[in-house]
Amino acid sequence: MKQHMVEDVMSHRVVTASVDTGFTELVRLMAEHSVSALPVVDEDRHVVGVVSEADLLAKESARAQGRPHSLLALMRRHDDKARAEGTVAAELMSSPAVTVPAQTSLPMAARIMSEHRVKRLPVVDGEGTLVGIASRADLLGVFLRGDAEIAEEIRHEVFERSLDTPADNVQVTVSEGEVTLDGVIERRSWFRIAEALAARVDGVVSVTNRLSWSWDDTGVTIPEAMVVDIRHEPRP
Repeated sequence: MKQHMVEDVMSHRVVTASVDTGFTELVRLMAEHSVSALPVVDEDRHVVGVVSEADLLAKESARAQGRPHSLLALMRRHDDKARAEGTVAAELMSSPAVTVPAQTSLPMAARIMSEHRVKRLPVVDGEGTLVGIASRADLLGVFLRGDAEIAEEIRHEVFERSLDTPADNVQVTVSEGEVTLDGVIERRSWFRIAEALAARVDGVVSVTNRLSWSWDDTGVTIPEAMVVDIRHEPRP
């Protein structure tokens, strides 16, 4: 069962800026391509920073600010003042850039995006070279899959293929990405395995596990006399 990675949903065509791209050109690029941020790359297409609309607005807002009323406001004023004096991407960008490898799972990418409070993630290869960009919409797109499609994948990939369980033995119900598992599986040890595998299917929001089992194998012990060390078993 394949778990989708960032490379499966990212945009391969990325609008970028260089370190010496000027303020006016940055504004033009964002407006022309309808993007809210631009990765800033060096000559080898390594990401050295990101310029966002917020970075550009900080430059303009710093000019209109009044007297700071707290130490925090004073510190923010210092940062904004530095951006207000900047004229090129190297001086306006946020650095270091928050990037993700192309093989990052979608849940991990979403967590990174949330933790760093960014809307777009530049995607890099093993050499750190920019290969794409992933937006919030790209990551959330997998949750727009139809319930019937999700249910069919769980029946086939989780039960028939992974657990060798006929689809007729189980009932998979999906409503707006919320999965409910009913029916009978062969072994008790498969209970959590089925739940974990179902949760990994793209588009699944939650899993309610109501499965029962035919054989409780969790307390089974193998008599020592039945254990065979295959390293010393003579060949026929």
